[in-house]
Amino acid sequence: MKPIGVFDSGVGGLSVLAALRAELPRERFVYFSDAAYAPYGERGDAYVIERSRKVTEQLIAGHGIKALVVACNTATTAAIHLLRAEHPLLPIIGLEPALKPAVATSRTGHISVMATRGTLASAKYAALRDSFAGSAAVRAVPCDGLVKAIEGFDTEAIATLCARYMAEAGPFGKAPGEVDTVVLGCTHYPLVKSELARHAPPALRFIDTGAPVAQQTRRVLAAAGRLSDGEGGLTLQSSGGQAALEAAAARWLQVSPQGTTAASA
Repeated sequence: MKPIGVFDSGVGGLSVLAALRAELPRERFVYFSDAAYAPYGERGDAYVIERSRKVTEQLIAGHGIKALVVACNTATTAAIHLLRAEHPLLPIIGLEPALKPAVATSRTGHISVMATRGTLASAKYAALRDSFAGSAAVRAVPCDGLVKAIEGFDTEAIATLCARYMAEAGPFGKAPGEVDTVVLGCTHYPLVKSELARHAPPALRFIDTGAPVAQQTRRVLAAAGRLSDGEGGLTLQSSGGQAALEAAAARWLQVSPQGTTAASA
């Protein structure tokens, strides 16, 4: 049974992997953390493209993946069009900040997007944002350092940065001009949603892309006749610290992988 490849610059894509495993419990997954070359979100496009190509090639050569989920907003915006052109027979599913559902659910018409600087500076994000011009006021909040803090299990830095960026994302509320919906535009951020929520009223909505991506992956595999009816499984790989990835999976997925191997992509 061929697996589905999933990759991110670090552990953030585990939030997407959790949604994928819930939606597709009979599938095998290979999750690749490119931790040795992280973070992507504060690098240029050329760097992200090079890493995305190498990781994709390793997942194809090493595991014969039947589909690829680019579980990283930055890699999606910078590289997915090239990956699809270079691997036309491989279904490739990417991410984008969940502005469409945010606009659809917001009652005040004021939305904040928390994301990496790389995502917010991309042409793809600009086009997405502009497509909703007139429908909602969208505030961009670049969250420098938050990915690094999450990767390092730095509880103190996570708390400090979440407080800082939530202050920038507000004011929150239901009154005209107040933000009632926050888009978590980086896969790392759902992992600390409870900390972010400490700085917001209970009614504030947080929206991420995990469930929609999982649903799209199911649709793509079904259309290609590639859905599995076997036993699910999980393999973890990292170009950096394997132990750190396994600890993150245990912490945020509450699972132990069936196979873990170091990688050098």
